[in-house]
Parts: sequence; structure tokens; C-alpha cells
Amino acid sequence: MKKTLILVFAVVLGIFLVGCSKSSHQSAQKKAVNVMIGYENNPGEPIDLACQKWKEYVEQESKGSMTVTLYPSSQLGTKDNIIDQAVNGEPVITLANGAFFQDRGVKDFGIVFAPYLFGSWDDFKKLMASDWWKQKCDELEKQCNLKILTSWNYGVRHTITKAPVKTPEDLKGKKIRVPNNVIQVRGTAALGATPTPMSLGDVYTALQQGVIDGLENPLPVILNGAFQEVAKYLILDGHIYDETCWITGTKFYEKLSPEQQKILVDCGNKAGVYNNQQLDSLTQDALNKLKDAGVVVTNIDLEAFRKASESFYSDPEIKKMWSPDIVDTIRKIIK
Repeated sequence: MKKTLILVFAVVLGIFLVGCSKSSHQSAQKKAVNVMIGYENNPGEPIDLACQKWKEYVEQESKGSMTVTLYPSSQLGTKDNIIDQAVNGEPVITLANGAFFQDRGVKDFGIVFAPYLFGSWDDFKKLMASDWWKQKCDELEKQCNLKILTSWNYGVRHTITKAPVKTPEDLKGKKIRVPNNVIQVRGTAALGATPTPMSLGDVYTALQQGVIDGLENPLPVILNGAFQEVAKYLILDGHIYDETCWITGTKFYEKLSPEQQKILVDCGNKAGVYNNQQLDSLTQDALNKLKDAGVVVTNIDLEAFRKASESFYSDPEIKKMWSPDIVDTIRKIIK
């Protein structure tokens, strides 16, 4: 009888311990969330360096409940690919902006990529502090299942080409690579060029093979893409102040605990401060290195480029995309 009781006790104890072990393992699995951050930028660019900080901050603050894996250089796919993954609930984050959000259905968001609308980062900060911006973020969540986690300065976009450009007329017929969104296609066309959408990862080869004649992007992106090896003429036209948003899908975001959500957002904002602080010095450094690599910086009449961009704002196809008087609305917010 005694042996029987001992045997029964041992079996019950074994079942209990297995159950506890299984429960503990399941709990650990539930807490261990791996977040994948994918972007087109190459290692060493300001965005990549700030993402390394984001990863560091999240893993420190979460104390093991969250890990972050970085995928630079389009390793997770194109921007649109990753956005689709996010919408479908994958644990991914990528950078996008109002021009892409317009193409996803929040039409008025595209105004932020209109050429020469902003004259400084302060202008953009005023817009992001407005009720208009909050409303568009809410629409993005409800209509597109995309959640903006944080926003960083990506850089002022300039143009580098294989042949000299001094005036908007010099851009006519030149195929300039742009991201694949309607606003940047139309904005580049307004400046006189022939916009050619393609992934940033395809640009170097396209320049080599003569598929395109140039591209536009912030200077650190141009430098780290080594585009100066195949395009030698730079104009500092500053047609867009590019404030980029880091987005994830609402399906994934809502699966996180409130604490994990807060860690992801707060650490993203902290990494954004690091990004913004280093951007000016890295931009100047990039300009110096481009010049050292033989790039010719052409002086231009900036007002002529601004004037050329006015056709964008009067384009009937553009105007019908947006709410009436949206340009005046934005200008009143940032004045």
C-alpha cells in the first residue's frame, strides 16, 4: 500500500512539474517578441545608426521581453513589400511618409511631400503638433491598419545627376529616380524631369547602365549609396524636407502589452532625438566627402526651381486628390 501511494505521488508530482514547466515555457515564449525593422538605407547612414540605437534602447528597457533585428539595404523587401507585411500582421516596422500614405488611401497626407512647401524643420514640427496631423494619423490607423510609432528627420532632398543641371530647363528629358508614389512622381515632373520610380537598391546599377540620369535624396543617402561614383553633378535644390514616419501594423501593435507598446514608442522617440541631433553634422560631412570624390556642386537660382514647382499646385489631377484649400490650410498652420 505504501509503495502504491509513493508511486501515485510521484506520478502526480511529475505531471505537476511538467505542467509548470510547460506553462513557464509558454509564458516566456509569449513575452519574447522579436521585432524586425526593415529599411532601404545602407549600413552607416544616419537612419541605420539611429536604428541601432532604437534596438539597443528597446532591448535594454524591455529586459528580455522584446528583441529587435535590423534589416538594412532592403533585405526585407521594398518599402511597399514591408508595408504589406505590416498590414497583414507581421512583426515588422519600416519607414514611410505622407506620399506613401496617400497612395494607401489617406489622400490629404500626400501634401507633406509637395515641393517647396516647407522651408525648415521647424515648419514641419508645427504641422506635427497640429490637430490636422493627429487626424491624419487616426485615419491611417482606421483606414489602412497602420500605426505611426515615431517620426524622425530623414533629410533635405537634393538632386545628383550624370550631366550638369543649372536650371529647371536642364532637367527636361532627364530620367530621375524617385520613390514609387504619386506625389513624388508628379512633383519631379513639375520641376521638368522625367520621373522614374524604382527601389533605391536598384539605383546604382540603373545609373551605370543609363536607365536613369540621376536621383534625388538627402546627401548622406547619396554618399552611402556610392552614387557619386556614377553621377558627378549635384544641385542643392532642397525641394523636400523629408520627415519620415516609422510604422507598424495595428494587428501586431495591438498584440503587444501596454508596457511593450510604450517601450517601442518611447525608445523610438529617443532614437529619433539621436538621429536628428547627428543629421546636420553627417549631412555636412557627406557634402565634403562628395566634393572630395569629384562631385561638382553647381550653383543654382533656387527661386527658379520654386517657381517651376508652382505647376504642381495648379495641376488639376493633383488638386482633385486632396480636400479643397488644403495648401492654404497647411500654410496657415506652419506660418
